[in-house]
Amino acid sequence: MKKLFYSIALSVLVAAGSSCKKVDNYAAPNVTLKGTVTDAGTGKSLQTEQGSGTRIKLLEISWSDNPTPFYISSYQDGTYQNTKLFAGKNVISAEGAFVPLVQVDNTGKTIVDKSQTVDVKDVTTVNFSVEPFLRIEWVGDPVLNADGTITTSFKITRGTADPNFQQNVSDVAVFVNSNNYVGNNNYDNRYTPKLGGDDANNAVGKTISLTTLGGKLPGKRSYFIRVGAKMSYGLNYYNYTDVKEVKVP
Repeated sequence: MKKLFYSIALSVLVAAGSSCKKVDNYAAPNVTLKGTVTDAGTGKSLQTEQGSGTRIKLLEISWSDNPTPFYISSYQDGTYQNTKLFAGKNVISAEGAFVPLVQVDNTGKTIVDKSQTVDVKDVTTVNFSVEPFLRIEWVGDPVLNADGTITTSFKITRGTADPNFQQNVSDVAVFVNSNNYVGNNNYDNRYTPKLGGDDANNAVGKTISLTTLGGKLPGKRSYFIRVGAKMSYGLNYYNYTDVKEVKVP
């Protein structure tokens, strides 16, 4: 009799559990959002550092008036892509080492809004044109010297005429690394020369040449060189050149 009672009770519990079970019928996210952040002054993609630089901010307003932001990190070359999104209406902007696309005053009132409201579906492309805080240009290619060091020449200018975003330049560096993912978040400090303080700020508008540290570089390998500079504003993101390779025999 006890066995019969336990069997009936177990059957009831299993049935109850089955009736409460929910089946997830939602398809996996498969929408792609991609694009490029470009320098409005040159039309070129805005170089950044992957994972710690330019990011794309999404606010999905399909279901909420106060959504939680979702961010997509840009690649080093200024492009971005995410292939695992859900379709929906999003307010999209970009954040990085450039004049903010969305600005608020001291009271919290929005005074500039260059975000884009987009129905993200299938494969959607959203590009941004921005004014970088700083623009850094190569002056010739990096030179391998007879003593085994590398000298890099470059020029830093302001990327915007807006005086609200022309703070002092705080840091300049010629980042050196053994692979092409090079920047403030990935470099070899044994070889990377830097400027700071007044030396960094006084570099604006001039042709500057810096030579790798540590004497003769180990040979039979490539070194990847990239110039970065930042000013004292916000999250202190760097502006960058593209990457150049120097082969040391």
